[in-house]
Amino acid sequence: MIAINITNLSYSVGDRDILDHISFALDARDKLGIIGVNGCGKTTLLRLITSELEPTEGQIFRAKDKTIAWLRQDASLPEDSTRDGDTPLKQMYKVYQDLFDMEERMQTLVRDMERSPDSHHMNTQRATEYASLEDAYTKAGGHEMRARCVSTLQNLGFTEKTMNEPISNLSGGERTRLALGLTLARQPDILLLDEPTNHLDIGTTTWLENYLAKANICLLVISHDRYFLDKITNKTLLIRRGRAKLYNGNYTRSMAQRKADDDVAEHQFKVQQKEIARQEAYIEQQKRWGRERNIIAAESRQKMLDKMVLLSRPDKDPTPIRMAFTQGLESGNDVLQVRDLSVGYGDKPIFENISFKLSKGEHMLIIGPNGCGKSTLIKTVMGQIRAQSGAVYKGVNVEIGYYDQQNQNLNPNNTVLEELWEKYPTMTETHIRSALAAFRFTGEDVFKPVSVLSGGERARLTLSKLILSHMNLLILDEPTNHLDVDSREALESALSSFEGTILAVSHDRYFIEKIATRIFEMRPESILGMDYLDYPANHPGAAYTEYQTYKTARIEERTAQPGTPSSAAPVREVSSNKEQYLKNKQSASEARKRATLIGKLSTERDQIESRLDEITSLMAGEAATDYIKIAELDNEKTDLETRLLEIYEQLEELETT
Repeated sequence: MIAINITNLSYSVGDRDILDHISFALDARDKLGIIGVNGCGKTTLLRLITSELEPTEGQIFRAKDKTIAWLRQDASLPEDSTRDGDTPLKQMYKVYQDLFDMEERMQTLVRDMERSPDSHHMNTQRATEYASLEDAYTKAGGHEMRARCVSTLQNLGFTEKTMNEPISNLSGGERTRLALGLTLARQPDILLLDEPTNHLDIGTTTWLENYLAKANICLLVISHDRYFLDKITNKTLLIRRGRAKLYNGNYTRSMAQRKADDDVAEHQFKVQQKEIARQEAYIEQQKRWGRERNIIAAESRQKMLDKMVLLSRPDKDPTPIRMAFTQGLESGNDVLQVRDLSVGYGDKPIFENISFKLSKGEHMLIIGPNGCGKSTLIKTVMGQIRAQSGAVYKGVNVEIGYYDQQNQNLNPNNTVLEELWEKYPTMTETHIRSALAAFRFTGEDVFKPVSVLSGGERARLTLSKLILSHMNLLILDEPTNHLDVDSREALESALSSFEGTILAVSHDRYFIEKIATRIFEMRPESILGMDYLDYPANHPGAAYTEYQTYKTARIEERTAQPGTPSSAAPVREVSSNKEQYLKNKQSASEARKRATLIGKLSTERDQIESRLDEITSLMAGEAATDYIKIAELDNEKTDLETRLLEIYEQLEELETT
């Protein structure tokens, strides 16, 4: 059943076309990821769907029986929520006000029947009304609504204390998470989400993924979190230069299809342009010869050209960011050592006894739930926060380049050009402008005041400063925040090839997957009984997948041990029993081998799926009339599909053992 149908939708502001004749349809259970560079019109599309904006042209059909809800990127709470001293839990209850009204009416009916037991006729009517209300209450989930509210808030990172505190005491991130909880609680048929994973840690994002994947809803979601999109979407809408194209499949599959489509479109356009140039040269030559038969031939060819259906130049995204991190002076092998580090305020510790050693060339990613102290750890390493105990030792020739997630190292009074020139005064203006152009600051953009830059522009400016520093240790705090997908991929590529050392904090699992050679998780599940888990990855490009497999195996192993504490305060794991220690070591080794194999198979699976998409495009495009080529592609497709089935079976077996 069609939930949303959009036909030739256009929206313009003045003479600027934001969206140009967009068409697509979604069924009641489709989950659509909307992607494109910042400013391409993604949020505008949602505003049109919700009737907040009126289209310049085209139609939007929404099924009449479907309810709709929208969580904005800058989600706000009801105005009375802070004024009335409401708590997050009370706000969640308000979503189910109709069920609370039913409860109150049923209680009134029971009291009335108890007060007048002799009024048989009235009590019969009351009993009938009560039975009807009870049935409706049960079907609507009334018996579970309180537990559902508490569970949703807990999964969104609220403790028993914070869910019962006045909303006025909540941080900005907590308010955004509460707005998400309220939106989900309404259980709409059509759900629109704009960057829902902002302010969520990995654990909460994983819960949201599972919730949305199982939800019987039509979902439209704007997100730069590619891992999130891969987990929940079955369709992808790519918007660029005002136009949109719908692809079947999640982010990764759609990008493979997009590349194949772009290659085909570019090839066909070039072939046609070459043919037009050839025909025009022929016409010009015939005209120069000037005889009657030459003029007739020229006119004939011109008529053929006039009838040709001209292909438009293929749409392309804005020029991608170009970046490459290079180190100047090479550091020693021992880059950084953190020994028994503890940080807190008074008698309230943020973290205690953190230790690790970072060697040259390692790319260590720090992960963990919100509030566990990841950014605090980074700032302590940088010397911005004083440790209560422990020490940080920097190695020989180590030079640090630091990326602050708040971009606080930018001077709002500078222009973009001045900001970079002030940092590197010996560089020429040409060199500075070239560096800025690589980050999409061109023309008049370089004279913009820093104070008016968007979050994405501030992030790009900070990265441009970092690129020119040529440091050998990069310390990065949430570097992908505010970056669009293409910019994130450019950053991943640059950091993956960086020969120096990286210490970074991130919630972006796709980013972690691609660049980490080591994952350091603060406060992993309490069942592990550890302050932190330090894991060196074996398979480049699949670090997060490998780590999750390893950690799951550790949790299962730990759970199986008799007397394992499940909720005790975290302490570092110590094995006093040599036999048990060796057994644990062997089990961990097997888990890592299994994780490595899963990583390799997953990479091969992705490559095959991408090639199958290319083959499908080729068979429907440039090879459609070449029967020899079609036969070759069909044979290759059969072989790949056979191998793909084998991989699916192997992965299923590995993931269930």
